[in-house]
Amino acid sequence: MRVLVPYDGSEQAEAAVEYVNAEHGDDDVVLLHVLDFVEAGYGAAPEAAMAGYWDEWYEQAEESSEELLEGAANAVDADVETETVVGSPARAIIEYVDENGIDAVVIGSHGRDGISRILLGSVAETVVRRSPVPVTVVR
Repeated sequence: MRVLVPYDGSEQAEAAVEYVNAEHGDDDVVLLHVLDFVEAGYGAAPEAAMAGYWDEWYEQAEESSEELLEGAANAVDADVETETVVGSPARAIIEYVDENGIDAVVIGSHGRDGISRILLGSVAETVVRRSPVPVTVVR
């Protein structure tokens, strides 16, 4: 069985990794980090218009993602692979499930807090509603 764990480094994502270790120790685990262009542009509105901003942002974000996933992969007891994709988090997670033979998703209850969670909605909620495979939400 292949289990997808969307991972953003949040407390909730850490809880999802712990759950996978406890419940899916014999399964293949995929840790997925989504680089969100919308969120990147939201906090850097004036700079986003500058030439080269997005290339530089992507390089830095990809490096950070690799480090983040490497740390998380070390905490997983099962066979693990890591992936980084670009897009809207909920949509990217569902697309990854559809295109990569994923059998189940284990996701933290939410990675955002405060006003951004209200404005952007809950990724976990969207994944639960749209996923073609079973989803476990971990708090």
